[in-house]
Amino acid sequence: MPRTFAPYIAEFVGTFVLVFTVGSCVITGSGDWNALAIGSVLMVMIYATGPVSGGNLNPAVSLALALSGKLEWMKMAGYWVAQILAGIVAGFCVCGLLGAQAPIARKDPFSVGHACGVEIIYSFMICFVVLSCAASKRNNPKEDGNQFFALAIGFVIVAGGYAAGDISGACFNPAVALGLDFSSTDDGIGNGFTWAAVELVGACIAALLFRVCRPEDYMGDAEFSNYTPKLVTKCVSEFLGVFILVMTVGLNVVMGSTATALSAAAALMCMIYSLGDVSGGHFNPAVTLAVVLSGREKCPPAEGLAFVVTQLVAGICAGLVYSIFHAAGPNKDTTYSLSHVPYTVSAGGVAELVFTFVISYIVLTVATVKLPFKQNFYFALAIGSCVTAGGFAIGAVSGGELNPAVTFGIYFANLVHAGATSPSGFVTCIVFSLYELAGGVIAAVVLRLTHPDEFKKKDPLLGK
Repeated sequence: MPRTFAPYIAEFVGTFVLVFTVGSCVITGSGDWNALAIGSVLMVMIYATGPVSGGNLNPAVSLALALSGKLEWMKMAGYWVAQILAGIVAGFCVCGLLGAQAPIARKDPFSVGHACGVEIIYSFMICFVVLSCAASKRNNPKEDGNQFFALAIGFVIVAGGYAAGDISGACFNPAVALGLDFSSTDDGIGNGFTWAAVELVGACIAALLFRVCRPEDYMGDAEFSNYTPKLVTKCVSEFLGVFILVMTVGLNVVMGSTATALSAAAALMCMIYSLGDVSGGHFNPAVTLAVVLSGREKCPPAEGLAFVVTQLVAGICAGLVYSIFHAAGPNKDTTYSLSHVPYTVSAGGVAELVFTFVISYIVLTVATVKLPFKQNFYFALAIGSCVTAGGFAIGAVSGGELNPAVTFGIYFANLVHAGATSPSGFVTCIVFSLYELAGGVIAAVVLRLTHPDEFKKKDPLLGK
């Protein structure tokens, strides 16, 4: 077989396996584990096919890469043919094998507009993560490219699958949408085209924001070698990370997901891997406070203040957006508080302090200290795992926000949803935020005790 055909065969095989897995999960799987299964198979197939074809396995991803100058247009067209054909073949195979169909449709009580909204958001996210983790120059130095790219890409499905699965079916991929739509003829063909179209819109937005966050990818070698992100670029990075995180948390909460902590942790991990080398990937005012207080010129106070303001605004914006879904959803008559009976606000605050300390301390120790090896590929996995731990541990006590931006986002979403709120709701928001910020302060203090070498003064003569 000529080597020139290998990338297209790799795209066909990878997409076939992905769509076959999606169809199997929809027809026979468990809602508690479907997103994890699909995210896992996407991850392993990207690791398998990445060295051959780039592991796109998604027409929206191929479009985003082409728009960003990372993929030739003719090759993109060939990939589209392979991916869509693979999706259709896989759809018919899985439906024929299992004797059932998996039609593409909105989930009651949501409208097509709601479904299209989440498809755009999470198709944007997967395309943006691909561009940032697998195609960006600074995240992939020529001498030592990263090894987390497929982990980050696959776990977008974990984040979005739990958040949007009961709204749109969580396709995020035209090959999935068209493959399952074409093979589910008993329910009529049609929604697959709509889903595919809005997923391509998400790809276009991802390509645009990639250029905003990573202008260095479009610079010459001399400019690139001296490039440092400007404050406005860093703030856009912080806004995107917080918006995706709070949106994911909010959708999971209002949909009554049992995997909110896992989904939120996946969203945080993916966005930190994508933007950590732009702004530091704080996405949390308590983390920013910890980094500022830890000194070492990691984040000047003025920059930290800009980050905190951006993060809070992003959290509030995300809260206002997901409140639209709350108002239309199956739990629209429920208002979610920041603390849970029978626990007190003070108990919830202390719980928030403990696990916000954990996440802040882990950020300081895995992402800001000197390490004995060249690259650290586990940093975002470690940080995201703090949310998994804290979310499941104290979710029933305080909600497990661990982040003032999330706390404010939930408060404002409830404010809009309920139309009014009691003074105690605002008080709880402020109290939790103060406890979370205290967790960041303690993390900075503990870092000085556990990593004293980080704070040794440099010898001005020796430069070390």
